Amino acid sequence: MKLVSMVTLLLFALFAVASAVDMSIISYDATHMTSGDTSSANWRTDDEVNALYESWLVEHGKTYNALGEKDQRFQIFKDNLRYIDDHNAGDHTYKLGLNKFADLTNEEYRTTYTGIRTIDAKKKLSKVKSDRYAFRSGDELPDSVDWRDSGAVTEVKDQGSCGSCWAFSTTGSVEGINKIVTGDLISVSEQELVDCDTSYNEGCNGGLMDYAFQFIIKNGGIDTEEDYPYTGRDGRCDANKKNAKVVTIDGYEDVPVNDELSLKKAAVNQPIAVAIEAGGRDFQFYTSGIFAGSCGTALDHGVLVVGYGTESGKDYWIVKNSWGAAWGESGYLKMERNIASKTGKCGIAMEASYALKTSDNPPNPGPTPPSPAAPEVVCDEYSTCPESTTCCCVYEYYGYCFAWGCCPLEGATCCDDHYSCCPHDYPVCNVRRGTCSKSKNSPLEISAIKRILATPTKLKRKSG
Repeated sequence: MKLVSMVTLLLFALFAVASAVDMSIISYDATHMTSGDTSSANWRTDDEVNALYESWLVEHGKTYNALGEKDQRFQIFKDNLRYIDDHNAGDHTYKLGLNKFADLTNEEYRTTYTGIRTIDAKKKLSKVKSDRYAFRSGDELPDSVDWRDSGAVTEVKDQGSCGSCWAFSTTGSVEGINKIVTGDLISVSEQELVDCDTSYNEGCNGGLMDYAFQFIIKNGGIDTEEDYPYTGRDGRCDANKKNAKVVTIDGYEDVPVNDELSLKKAAVNQPIAVAIEAGGRDFQFYTSGIFAGSCGTALDHGVLVVGYGTESGKDYWIVKNSWGAAWGESGYLKMERNIASKTGKCGIAMEASYALKTSDNPPNPGPTPPSPAAPEVVCDEYSTCPESTTCCCVYEYYGYCFAWGCCPLEGATCCDDHYSCCPHDYPVCNVRRGTCSKSKNSPLEISAIKRILATPTKLKRKSG
């Protein structure tokens, strides 16, 4: 009997310890999968995954408007978590983690956070080829370089859900060469490029760094980040701020293509704007280490090479990203260097370019004057709505609108109840439920938005 009692007590103690361990897990821990077995029978419990999800939601300030979206995002989160665990249980030079992209499918991530676009061939400018940094036999280059140590790199920035990576890659190169030549590190405006550089580039819909360099040269300079701050969305070009030419460049050139040694030589001299393929799932969840994951050469993301080095015998590039300091290694990643392919890892040696500067900057004009008042949206001869809103008829009779309302969104859908409206990305009105959906049969819904009354004008507006 004593033996049976002892066995019973031992089993109870082991059960209590196991339960306590499960209840204590509230954040991602790569060491949890110590056995390397991530099969369904040995993977995380449902309670643990739920706890991780709720903790992640709080950490990243995530809320969902669409009805049922939280549960759908949980399923995506769960699938991504399993992928991350599978990777981290293997033998790799880099780790993955639950970053801010953990509730996105890979397609959503690629669509929203990359932004290099192939421009119509008819619009393309000819490349500015140069042998300035061409590697030649006998060239001796340092074993490592890090422009952050020289104060030539601004803090990590965050492009948000705007495909403006090309603008951040461009400004990084401009900021670097400006510091090297003048001694001043000045953060310049990505928003000016997004709003005003529209001849070739397409704002949040993508662009290329060479075209942005050309815009800065033609404009005679670029404004500061402080004076023309980033908003994360396409906007109307502010002519006053566009004319505040605080930092200038004198040209730009391309690094010899498909040559990592030439890219290395260029990086010795200044930070370099590069394009890479960043659409893979490993890149999406990269957290630390030397990235050696699978990727091709379908260039879709602009970043900045700020140096290079070697760790445990493995060579790498130091790459500054524009997804905030919480991504990767404080906003940076180490990318495998000196690989067999001439294009470099993820095509990093295919489209590298840099700004040139020899002259001083003009005197700083200081803060620009206030911009002109925003134009109104005209509903009819008697009514207007504020900028970035949509005119919606409130009272219609025999095809004529006698009273207008303003939906506080641009490009909105006006619902048939003459009371509510829906945003452009949820354009289908469900009047009975008071909701908006992405498509007719989509399960994702958000609450419809109430209109506000339009502003009547005192006199009838003259046509023409």
